[in-house]
Amino acid sequence: MACLATRMMIKIDALPAFSDNYIWLLQDLAQRRCAVVDPGDAAPVLAWLGSHPDWQLSDILITHHHPDHVGGIRPLKAATGARVLGPAQEKIPARDLALRESDEVEVLGQRLRVIEVPGHTLGHIAYYQAEQHWLFCGDTLFAAGCGRLFEGSPAQMHDSLSRLAALPGQTRVYCTHEYTLSNLRFAQAVEPDNLQITQRLQEVSAWRAEGRISLPSSLALECATNPFLRSTEEAVIAKIDEHDGAQKRSPSEVFARLRAWKDNF
Repeated sequence: MACLATRMMIKIDALPAFSDNYIWLLQDLAQRRCAVVDPGDAAPVLAWLGSHPDWQLSDILITHHHPDHVGGIRPLKAATGARVLGPAQEKIPARDLALRESDEVEVLGQRLRVIEVPGHTLGHIAYYQAEQHWLFCGDTLFAAGCGRLFEGSPAQMHDSLSRLAALPGQTRVYCTHEYTLSNLRFAQAVEPDNLQITQRLQEVSAWRAEGRISLPSSLALECATNPFLRSTEEAVIAKIDEHDGAQKRSPSEVFARLRAWKDNF
């Protein structure tokens, strides 16, 4: 499991689920309370709680409605009575609090701001903690990639990613899938001369060979190596022109061509 201790009070661990999902587990070390983000499977969370019998699950945070993010909600709520928070514009099982753009919620004493990020799904939200620089972004922004467009348009996803990219560079990116290695291989195809991508690919390859996870990332690293945040870069535009034919494209149109290329990469 990967972890981050914050001010010696909040610890964040990744609980693996399915083949490549991560359920983020936030732990208040002083109060022995915890919260989880996107528990698609209740089993890893219940196993953790079983090995920590004096801890209480207080909150379940949901970013979007896909089964691998919501499947564990009902068993966890039945077992613990935890509050369920999720996007107002999507059908979330057992939801107690429906959240919209700019809403603020307190979880484990931490103030989280809601950012609506449609694209992967129409009602997708992210949770941002400004003081600690945490971003729980579900399947919108991945390490070196972004989510597929199942419901939204390329323009919507480009706008959502641009809003996230505008957050401080030190922001820690807690996405929910271990896709980093395959994403970096695509990033290298887009920008073969980007030395930061090459270095990151080597680093993540070594981590994965050792069984280490590649998360969390940072927004500064994403802005330097994630092609989906780099649609205004000349090298990215030139590669799209080479791949799809030269023409004048807006940044969102460059993004759309990148996403279409990645879908078949």
